[in-house]
Parts: sequence; structure tokens; C-alpha cells
Amino acid sequence: MKFIVSSTYLLKQLQVLGGVINNSNTLPILDNFLFELKQTSLTVSASDLETTMSSVLEVDSDNEGTIALPAKLLLETLKTFPEQPLTFVVEENNTVEISSNHGKYALAYVDGAEFPNAVELSSPSTTTILGDILATAINKTIFAAGNDDLRPVMSGVFFQFSPESLTFVATDAHKLVKYQRTDVSASEVAEFIMPKKPLTLLKGILGGSETDVIIEYNESNAKFTFENIELICRLIDGKYPNYEAVIPKENPNVLSISRTQLLSSVRRVSIFSNKTTHQIRLKVAGAELNISAEDIDYSNKAEERLTCSYQGNDMQIGFNSRFLIEMLGNLSSDDVSLEMSLPNRAGILTPIDGVDEGELITMLVMPVMLNNG
Repeated sequence: MKFIVSSTYLLKQLQVLGGVINNSNTLPILDNFLFELKQTSLTVSASDLETTMSSVLEVDSDNEGTIALPAKLLLETLKTFPEQPLTFVVEENNTVEISSNHGKYALAYVDGAEFPNAVELSSPSTTTILGDILATAINKTIFAAGNDDLRPVMSGVFFQFSPESLTFVATDAHKLVKYQRTDVSASEVAEFIMPKKPLTLLKGILGGSETDVIIEYNESNAKFTFENIELICRLIDGKYPNYEAVIPKENPNVLSISRTQLLSSVRRVSIFSNKTTHQIRLKVAGAELNISAEDIDYSNKAEERLTCSYQGNDMQIGFNSRFLIEMLGNLSSDDVSLEMSLPNRAGILTPIDGVDEGELITMLVMPVMLNNG
């Protein structure tokens, strides 16, 4: 088995796939990349059993064969090469010899037959979405997903597809983000929960991409295909909570303000908040928003006044500043609107501008009880 490939081209593809490999694997074979050669087509795969990603590369060869090569060693070696053709030759003594312009390097390989096979999706449903839209949907939601192993359904992003729209939701019970596109749709109604790891990989590859992504899915797995890459992952099993039920419908108190101004102010004031609760107080009356925080244990406190546009009754509400900072930082609009009903009901944060046609973003932040001092 022999093939010739450009060093930088191979490195670029392997770096993308390398994100799948865990630092500690239960099966030693998973520390390797699988190389499957069929004439001029080389398919390289990486897997952690839950997620398998493969990339098809064009190489110079007229051979066939399957081997598994140590991922870490290969990546470290490739990073040091300037652009040049590399020749890979499988030798008799269970090693692969790589020849460059300056030298030869031998590394042991494992029989490719030991590598776990990727799942085949039986009778999947299919939806096509632009790569950049998918990356944006992941970006806008993934930060709000939970990390609680006891509630695995909330540790992923909920995909809800229908002929009217595509909806992506993430929540950890303290904050919730719903990202909806009415300009993209699916042929039939479907819903599934995607784990964070494959989403993080997709987000990294697809940002700014004008490529179409084909999403195929059934009860247990989803497959994403674009350009020369294919990613298959196991879905999170379970029923997603009824998120619509927690979004307050009647919110008569509406605050509109510059996003960057509010974000800077919350960041500054939160430095003075209690280190366990991170509580800040928003007090709004007329066209003035008062943001304050106090850490009674250390006698630290801060207060800022901002001008805003407000319709509604005077009110005070407490929030965890970390959640507010995360949400405001994740929006890109100039101005935001915060809709509220009561101090013990969730606040709804939405961008006022800078949104694409057919793009809807709703962020929900749970209040914290104010200790009225």
C-alpha cells in the first residue's frame, strides 16, 4: 500500500478530525486515525464511539488497503513540515514509512479491521441547511446547554424541525435560548437532542461556510454531510422538557437599551457582587436604569445609572450577572430589549436590530430573589 499526498493538505484535514479523539480512550484503537485507500481516494476517520467523523482526500496512488495510524504522533510530525509531497509506504514489518524531501520516518500501524465501523442510518429523514446558518444556530445556543450528568437531555441542543421553520433550543434551567429560522424548513416534523461535542466540531468547521449541509436523522443517530466531510453521532436519548411552558407570554414591562452599554455596566458592577450568588439588582423607573451589586460580607458595593427607554411599571429584579453577561455577549445587535412581568418571573432578552430576515432569537434568564437590604 503506497500513496503520495501534500503535507499541509493532509495536516489540515487531520486537524479537523483530531477534535473527535478523546485524551483517554477505553479502546486503544481509538487513539488512531483510520486510513482507507481506494486508488486516488483516501478516506481518513476518527471516532470516540459516540461520534465518528471522516474526510475524503485526493491522493496519488493506484493501491488499496486499510491501516490505523497513531493520531498524536502523526499530527505532531506533520506540523513540523513545510509544504511538500509526502510518500507513505506500508512496509513488511508492520510499520509505515513516510518519506519527505529531507528524510524518512517509520511509525507502527495497527490493522484497520480493528477500527469500529461507523453506524449506518436506516430510513433517515433529511433536511438541508446552509453551513453558516447551522454554525450560527449552534453558536447562539450551545453556551446555554447544561453540564449536569444527572440530566443528560439538558446537556445538548434540542433540534426541532418542521415544514414552517427550524428551531434550536438549549437550557440549563437557569437560562434558555431559542433560536429560530423561518427562512429554512424541513419536509416533515422531527425533533432530536444533539450532544455538545459534535456540535462544537461542526461549529468550528462551518462558521462562514456557504456550503450546504445535508442532515440525516432517525431515532438514535444523526449524520451531517458537507464538502468532503461526514460526521455521524449518537443522539441523546430522552424527552426534552416543554420549554414553551417556561417562556412567560404576558410581559408588560419593556426595557430597551444599548447592548454594549448594558454589558459593560453589568460586567463592572458584577465585580462587586457576592462571589457565590453573583447577584445584581436592576431597578428601572422612567427612563433610568439603576444597576447595583453588593457583597455584604466584604462591604463591597457598586451602582451605575444608565439612560434607557422603558414602558411599564417601576420595578426591581435580581439576576445572576454571569448569565446576563453570557447572553449579552452572545448577541451581536446594537440594542436589546428586556421584557419582564414580575420580579419572580423570567426576563426575556431579544435583539432589536442586526437580525437576518427570518431569524428569531429569544433568550430567557431566570431571576434570583432579592434580599431587600
